[in-house]
Amino acid sequence: MNTEFLPVSKKEMTVRGWEAPDFVLVTGDAYVDHHSFGAALIGRVLEAAGYKVAVLAQPYWQDERDMEKLGRPRLGFLVTAGNMDSMVNHYSVSGRRRGKDLYSPGGNMGHRPDRAVTVYSRLLRKVFPGVPVILGGLEASLRRFAHYDYWSDRVLPSVLEDSGADLLIYGMGEAPVVAVADALNQGFSPRDIQWIPGTCWISGGQMPPVEHLVLPGYREVQSSGTAYNEAFRMEYEEQDPVRGKTLVQRQKTITVVQNPPSPPLSREDLDRVYGLPFTRRVHPSYEGQGGIPAIEEVKTSVTACRGCFGSCSFCAITFHQGRAVTGRSEESILQEIRTMAAEPDFKGYVSDIGGPTANFRGPACDRQLTHGSCRNRQCLFPEPCPNLKVDHSEYLEILEKARKIPGVKKVFVRSGIRYDYVLADRKSPFLRDLCRHHVSGRLKVAPEHVSPGVLDLMGKPRPEVYEKFRKTFESVVRAQGLKQFLVPYLISSHPGSTLADAIRLAEYLRDTGTRPEQVQDFYPVPGTLSTAMYHTGMHPLTGETVYVPRSREEKSLQRALLQYYLPENRRLVQKALKRAGRPDLMGSGPRALV
Repeated sequence: MNTEFLPVSKKEMTVRGWEAPDFVLVTGDAYVDHHSFGAALIGRVLEAAGYKVAVLAQPYWQDERDMEKLGRPRLGFLVTAGNMDSMVNHYSVSGRRRGKDLYSPGGNMGHRPDRAVTVYSRLLRKVFPGVPVILGGLEASLRRFAHYDYWSDRVLPSVLEDSGADLLIYGMGEAPVVAVADALNQGFSPRDIQWIPGTCWISGGQMPPVEHLVLPGYREVQSSGTAYNEAFRMEYEEQDPVRGKTLVQRQKTITVVQNPPSPPLSREDLDRVYGLPFTRRVHPSYEGQGGIPAIEEVKTSVTACRGCFGSCSFCAITFHQGRAVTGRSEESILQEIRTMAAEPDFKGYVSDIGGPTANFRGPACDRQLTHGSCRNRQCLFPEPCPNLKVDHSEYLEILEKARKIPGVKKVFVRSGIRYDYVLADRKSPFLRDLCRHHVSGRLKVAPEHVSPGVLDLMGKPRPEVYEKFRKTFESVVRAQGLKQFLVPYLISSHPGSTLADAIRLAEYLRDTGTRPEQVQDFYPVPGTLSTAMYHTGMHPLTGETVYVPRSREEKSLQRALLQYYLPENRRLVQKALKRAGRPDLMGSGPRALV
């Protein structure tokens, strides 16, 4: 019987001599014992803290008895939908059911329910009344307050209301989950655990005995876009572990209290977490089921940092991981690569050393960890802050040492880089060395758009910044005799983007000879600034009115314009140009799109 993994059955618990686990970790993903999988990460952290953790992966939710197969835990259930939001995992932005689930056996759909956190929690409440249920992971974290739900086109209350759970851990949960476990182990009722940073708890009616802000309640934000934006603004501005205040919001029948975010792990603590005894493998129980495709993306990659001070409006990282960046130490990263290189199936290629943004390694400035992130200023937008620490030297040194490890043939950087941050580091050889050693022909960057008004709403740099980077990149590549290309990520139909803006982007792509392989329609997920704009038609921080392309037809027109050269998009592009009054872009001339 394999004891390398966390147990997934009573038989595996018996081999370990357990009568019952302290915690059962219920996850919507298959069990892969790799630190890129949140359930494995939290399970190993609790194990290191002395707790017995069993994993109930992808329980068969149509039969509540499946929730019983690991028995009653001594302290409680920890519930997560998995690495992805279950609704994003299941549906494209157009509402089409996806054909693959990369976190399930064989990549097959059907192993988890929609709104997995809520479904699992309700079943546990029914089967094990009185046993603590604690929510965590991305799906729960982004739904901790009343929020706009794109899939039902409604405002829903906090997931704590609908799920019936006792407590919610938001953000990166290593420190809070151990604190919660310790409190439960000391005999505290989950409803009395009210002091831990990075948690949301249910108030019995009393207000928290600390300085706090009261958000507009669920009923208000459900009926008023102005109230919704006011609540979001307060959530957004207090999302800081140093200066953030406790927040209170009334739901339908309960009151949710959010404690300030948990401080980011120190470099030493982050190293310790990533140094835990992960097998880095799929659990053997999935043998013969086609494997778990998601492991292929991370098996030879290294997470080098966490957090992002880029603060793009459409990205949920700000609301989940936060703006404070922590980078793992050089030795921690190199040791992981040595371990990887010693594995028998390693082919010599490290697929990535990166993170949310590959070239961020630490706090944006010296004040960030002592005073918090600025409430009314971003680090890179609309231009880099004068206090921003711009330095690629540590990252370059790590990359250089990584490629010299015995058995390593090539080290790639496949995570996105912030090109405005690269340009701000004027004398650094970073771009030269990146292209020379770490790009496999194509470098991913994310300009997202070229229309200044849309970029302002996205929180992205002006088009001339990307254009400067593009020309710099081409110059570097040309000087080194390399054949490399930029792969720009673009978003269509973002709030603020009109048909004229989409045409402007198409013309830019035509003029630069760019043919993007990937184009993403804006996807409104809970917790982002852009989603608040999409729902209310207003910018929640400024109050300005924002145009929102909502209809399926306009979305399809904007998306088609970004790939105007595809024969299957011809009819849609013609329709868009006629509607926008741009017949000059049709025909056989050099400026024609179609």
